[in-house]
Amino acid sequence: MSILIDFGRDTEFSFERRLRGYVGAVARAVGVGLESCTLDVGTPAAAYIALDWRLARFPGHDLALVWDEVHGWAAAIENATGEAATALVHLGGLFPEPRAVVRFLAAVRADVPDAGGLEAPVLREAGDHEQLLALLPDMAGADRR
Repeated sequence: MSILIDFGRDTEFSFERRLRGYVGAVARAVGVGLESCTLDVGTPAAAYIALDWRLARFPGHDLALVWDEVHGWAAAIENATGEAATALVHLGGLFPEPRAVVRFLAAVRADVPDAGGLEAPVLREAGDHEQLLALLPDMAGADRR
C-alpha cells in the first residue's frame, strides 16, 4: 500500500514558526525579548507580551500587549489576582507592522484619548490556520537589534 504525503508544507508548523517570528519582531520593537512572550497556537491563536511599564491611571497593574486572531492587538493591564489581562484599548488590524504597534503603545502610555478603539474589533472568525498563515507577514528577515 502506498500513501502520498505532501512534504511541501506543514501548515501548523509553518503557522507557529511565522507567528513566533511576527510576535518576536513586535516584542523587539517595543524593547523586550522572547522571554517576555507567550504564544498559543490553538484556536483562537493568541499571543501575550509582558511589559515592564505601568500606566499612571493603573499604578498597581503591569501593562501588557495581547493579540488574538479575532481581535488583533490590545493594550491590557494585568490583574493582581492572576486572572487574564483586561484589554483597555484595541489597535485594530490583524497583523500591523511592529512600528505601528510601537506607535500605538506610545499613545497608550501617553494617555492619548484616541490611541485606539475601546470596543474589540471582530476581524475574522477563529480557526483555519492555513488562511491565517496566508495573511501573516514573514518576519524572518526582520531587524534583530
